[in-house]
Amino acid sequence: MPKTVALVGTDAVAEAMRQINPDVVPAYPITPQTAIVESYAEMVANGLVDSEMINVESEHSAMSAAIGAAAAGARVITATSSQGLALMWEMLYIASGMRLPIVMANVNRSLSAPINIHCDHSDSMGARDSGWIQLFSENAQETYDNMLQAVRIAEHPDVLLPVMVLLDGFIISHSVDRLELLDDDPVKKFIGEWTPRLPLLDAQEPPCWGAFDGLGGYFFEFKRAQIEGMRKAADAVRQVAAEFAEISGRRYDFFESHRMEDAELAVVALGSAAGTIRTVVDRMRAEGVPVGLIKLRMFRPFPVQELVAALSKVRGVGIFDRSETFAGELGGPVFVETRASFYEEPKKPLMHNFVYGLGGRDLPQDLIRQAILTLDGYVQKGTQDKTVTYLGLRD
Repeated sequence: MPKTVALVGTDAVAEAMRQINPDVVPAYPITPQTAIVESYAEMVANGLVDSEMINVESEHSAMSAAIGAAAAGARVITATSSQGLALMWEMLYIASGMRLPIVMANVNRSLSAPINIHCDHSDSMGARDSGWIQLFSENAQETYDNMLQAVRIAEHPDVLLPVMVLLDGFIISHSVDRLELLDDDPVKKFIGEWTPRLPLLDAQEPPCWGAFDGLGGYFFEFKRAQIEGMRKAADAVRQVAAEFAEISGRRYDFFESHRMEDAELAVVALGSAAGTIRTVVDRMRAEGVPVGLIKLRMFRPFPVQELVAALSKVRGVGIFDRSETFAGELGGPVFVETRASFYEEPKKPLMHNFVYGLGGRDLPQDLIRQAILTLDGYVQKGTQDKTVTYLGLRD
């Protein structure tokens, strides 16, 4: 029977990893991810798993080791955060370009400077075009569930791409949450065995990995195949989610819609802020404000058609971003991509970007309420004097 427990988010990740029992876990500590590999290293030391734990000298080396192990045919999981993810940058592209189904938990944390160890999404958003599938989590339960599903998505024969599971630093990673852990046996059956397609260590038919492919080669065709894998990832996400629902009773999709059936205003958000926004939406509904919420779970690939369908009937959309693109008035990455999704549509809702929480700054309910009222005001006027509002910014 499933077991209800109280765990911090990092331990939820470690518990999922224990049930997956990957072959290799190369990792390097960085706040606030460190607790994941600490907990898992203890499981390795106590003989609870069979994983080969590799203590490397940097995050760059962690991803390098992950690439080597995955190419050899191993099931590989790692974890990082912030500057650690940034140090992996060049290796992220190699992992996806080689079509290696590595799973990585990234505990979202701001990038320096100035030095800040708290949550925003600048680290993973900086890696959004590196060819990794990205799944965001609202809480510890969703983090645990995403980790289990990520393995199946990454290893799907139509996909074969690495998956990044995102959880907000400290807000999820270090907060105690109530969640339900599945029994080991159904999880192991759900995960299954990994049979690599072209293992590097196949002595009978050794494949070629990491070859040079210059002018006149097939680099373009390799990239086109990789793009097709990302395109097919959307179907795999839904397929795996349906199978996961059978063992858990918890249903996932590209995003979750809350009170959108008759909404005239919508908020789009991802990560832990969605829970607070949901509460504000319910309270404002009681006051007669027709607002709903779209909580994005899958950011890569971006669910363009589905998101357009969900938002096409509303009059105004407020998109919440916990990172910036530094592209002037274009706004944050979720805003940019949501608005671009509507480019070909004959009817477009008014869209406004709310940037919040950089460096871990709180997003209290009154700020969310203020944002929704601001959006409503723009909709009533039919125009807006700017497209980006920075919530909670000090004078």
